Amino acid sequence: MPHTSAGPQIEQLITLLSRLPGLGPRSARRAVLHLIRRKESLLEPLGRSMIEAAQRIQSCKQCGNIDVRNPCAICDAPGREQTSLCVVEQVGDLWALERAGAHRGRYFVLGGVLSAIDGVRPEDLHIDRLLALAEQPQITEVILALSANVDGASTSHYLSDVLAKANVTVTSIARGVPVGGELDYLDDGTLSAALQSRRSV
Repeated sequence: MPHTSAGPQIEQLITLLSRLPGLGPRSARRAVLHLIRRKESLLEPLGRSMIEAAQRIQSCKQCGNIDVRNPCAICDAPGREQTSLCVVEQVGDLWALERAGAHRGRYFVLGGVLSAIDGVRPEDLHIDRLLALAEQPQITEVILALSANVDGASTSHYLSDVLAKANVTVTSIARGVPVGGELDYLDDGTLSAALQSRRSV
């Protein structure tokens, strides 16, 4: 990284921020300068918040979400629907579905998808924990909400076979045309998935 003419602490902060997704060295420098200009209102509260988060954040023992409580706020929420279990790859996917209000049941974070290229095998994922949850008597449906790519599809097929041991219905989220999407602008894979997921009107 080019020298910034700043002290080692500031350079270390720039280096650390540049490792975040979407932030390169230039964006990290701008972010650090912005934080420094607002030291009392932004930098110091951010530092305290990050220290507290590092000390308190943990992985939910039930679903794999991250929170400062265990079980997490979603698992522990009163009135949460208990019969469906939505399987996602990562915590960010869980947050996206929850933000959209798309699922009012339980979640399970798989920890990724199977990938021959990346060397991700079944034992690298939380499949045993998923099966144990699916075998609970109150669970009647497992929804596979995995990425619409080759690895996501192969993982869904694998999980379908594994979950056959449990007395549950296994479903997958629909793939296809997004709300407001125009057919002319969609890729071939999306159009194909939309046709395969067609339903009666």
